[in-house]
Amino acid sequence: MDKNNKIRLGISIGDTNGIGPEVIVKTLADQRILNFCIPVIYASADLLKHVRKALNAEHFNFQEVDSAQALVPRKINAISCWENELEVNPGHPTPESGRASLDSLLAASRDLKAGLLDGIVTAPINKDNIQAEDFRFPGHTEFLTAYFDAPESLMLLVSGGLRVATVTGHMPLKDVPTRLTEELLLRKMTILLDSLRRDFGILKPRIAVLGLNPHAGEQGLLGREEEEIIRPAVVHMKERGHLVFGPYPADGFFGMRQFQQVDAVLAMYHDQGLIPFKTLAFESGVNYTAGLPIVRTSPDHGTAYDIAAKHVASETSFREALFLAYDIVRMRKEAEMPAV
Repeated sequence: MDKNNKIRLGISIGDTNGIGPEVIVKTLADQRILNFCIPVIYASADLLKHVRKALNAEHFNFQEVDSAQALVPRKINAISCWENELEVNPGHPTPESGRASLDSLLAASRDLKAGLLDGIVTAPINKDNIQAEDFRFPGHTEFLTAYFDAPESLMLLVSGGLRVATVTGHMPLKDVPTRLTEELLLRKMTILLDSLRRDFGILKPRIAVLGLNPHAGEQGLLGREEEEIIRPAVVHMKERGHLVFGPYPADGFFGMRQFQQVDAVLAMYHDQGLIPFKTLAFESGVNYTAGLPIVRTSPDHGTAYDIAAKHVASETSFREALFLAYDIVRMRKEAEMPAV
């Protein structure tokens, strides 16, 4: 933490032609945020001024700084990540907007690795136009897992007490059954349990594990993954003293709101977890990458090109991502303090 005891949160700009810049400016226009953290935006002064003018965000002011070593307390800090003027064309992904999003992400990640930041909040990228020689990943999660040398990570969607994680991430649905193994489930459950304790302060977390097939396989009639992979992993964790339950049929589990009885839900694949999560908490949801040595959050929405030029994007999810990053950083720092 910096000398003023304020948590330093880096903010990567995302695709500059999406809604990332808009929701960032809208969030930080509330000056009360400066009471508890130092926001550091990785973009360019020209871009931020352009967005401020377009939104008529008169309360959004920032301080240009040369590096994260020269942050100004009680100010929104901005670090330039490119020298040439960037053409802004809201609603239309371009190679230039993709490169800008990558330059921003790389700069913030370098400063985070160097200990100049306490956490990072990433605005949405376009997973296609960001691809480059120095970025060959399906998304933020996979990039940050590799960049910070983590053996594995876990996508965890959070909205208050609702937490939904996924065993598999950005992959074709046809590949999910072949990717699932008991060992993979055990690793993901371990990451989830550790994160609930370390990052959310839940001393004895309860996890519900979903099945892969309809009706959780119906005792093998509709698929064998539950009996051969998922249930043995759940039993193994129970034998180790963990409160892990399942596998549950996904539709009935969410339909009967059984998620209210546990601290987190582990889904087998992306849409199985994210469809119910976003139905329940689209505007307030946050994507957190559990299992990393660093803290990274993001809003749970994408670039939303269809509304990028309309200035109607809600900043709620981005604001919640900023708050969650702050809360987890603080939780980790307090846990590291020596007992008095």
